Amino acid sequence: MAKPLTPIESFLAPLARLAAKDPEIEGHVFWAAGGGWPDEPAEALDSEEIAFYADGLLQEGFRLIWQAIGTPEDGAEAILLYVWQGDTDPGLPPDFGPVLHSGKWTS
Repeated sequence: MAKPLTPIESFLAPLARLAAKDPEIEGHVFWAAGGGWPDEPAEALDSEEIAFYADGLLQEGFRLIWQAIGTPEDGAEAILLYVWQGDTDPGLPPDFGPVLHSGKWTS
């Protein structure tokens, strides 16, 4: 019998599947600053690093929004991770293109 997934594992499962599906997909990490989002990512991640990186942040108590952006015809082109700490929600992330899949963790 399989071990049940933790809440974090369940939340990250779709993200991990997307990243594993395309080894060329890149992740971009945006850290909230001054109550909003920067225009440029602070970090870039390879596809195999995306879910692992997000898991570590959630384990440490950070909040996270992830978005897979792209087109329905071509699929996801990038995965964007928006990260903040504390209870102050920095608002909607910037629009970098059509969002195909997303998730938000605030626990």
